[in-house]
Amino acid sequence: MYRLLIADDHPLFRDAISRTLNLAVADGSTPEYELLQAASLEEALSVIAHHADSLDLLLLDLDLPDSHGLEGLARLREEADWLPVAILSAHEARETVLEALALGAVGYLSKSSSAQTLRDALARMLAGEVYVPAQLMRAAPRPAPLSASSAPASSVPVPPPAPQLAPSLSDAEFARRWQTLTTKQRGVLERMVLGESNKMIAWQLSVAETTVKSHVSAILHKLGVASRVQAILLASHALPAVSGPSEASAAPRRETPRSNAHE
Repeated sequence: MYRLLIADDHPLFRDAISRTLNLAVADGSTPEYELLQAASLEEALSVIAHHADSLDLLLLDLDLPDSHGLEGLARLREEADWLPVAILSAHEARETVLEALALGAVGYLSKSSSAQTLRDALARMLAGEVYVPAQLMRAAPRPAPLSASSAPASSVPVPPPAPQLAPSLSDAEFARRWQTLTTKQRGVLERMVLGESNKMIAWQLSVAETTVKSHVSAILHKLGVASRVQAILLASHALPAVSGPSEASAAPRRETPRSNAHE
């Protein structure tokens, strides 16, 4: 069973998401979900504190009463950097999508999405992928307004560059940071790149999930990245050049049980 948290200040919307997931479970089209709810960022942080060992994903609205825009996501990255966060919002500007991904969001969903899109997106994000609808990424960036003292009106404003999803490191610099990781941390990072969740990594390595979370936090710090997504993006490009089989990754993979690994 997957345990999700939705942070949105509209009870009817939260209930609609809950009904959508329950119907999907009832017809057998998705794994079983448990949906926790919060009406504010503070309430979400309280729920996270009480369920830190079992939460799999947070769906975050950008218009909560106690946070504006991406402030809530930034705070969650500071206080619960182990928890994957996806944005579920009515805001569809491409710049907002890119900034959310740069801050560490694992996905971005529009509130106008269909029920099937929501289910497909959840399945991909819970499998360790980053999900962004193609139509949001194709949307034209909004031009920056020209001031009275700027270039002539005929000039075409240049949109600001998109934020980097992961820092750009040379092979030598990544190799140096890779050497600071312990053998266990290297194994965990390699499994993160394969798309495994903390629960799956813990199960595969026969360790507690809290141990995996501690390794992930240390990995982010040592690599100098702000989120799990950034670590995966960085390592997926650089790992083949520097890593041999680590103790953890070389261990035989346990056969996945017939029931969901999150149960």
